[in-house]
Amino acid sequence: MLLDEGHKSRLSIHLGRTKMYKDLKATLWWTGMKTYVANYVASYLVCQKAKIEHQRPGGMLETLDIPQWKWDNISMDFVTHLPR
Repeated sequence: MLLDEGHKSRLSIHLGRTKMYKDLKATLWWTGMKTYVANYVASYLVCQKAKIEHQRPGGMLETLDIPQWKWDNISMDFVTHLPR
């Protein structure tokens, strides 16, 4: 299927229906293409998992105390549960 090839290519990174529509429209077009692309992206599981409205908010930022001496306080942020 044409949309499968366009969506699963190495250059596609699941940016959504508007990006996919514009990329495809640059080379081909057919009647009802925009609706067809929107329905395809809406049914694609990877795109649905990556959408921002399906993710929990990150929470409030916490300020760190200013250290008295360099390397007195070291902190790290870990980002987990990223989509594959």
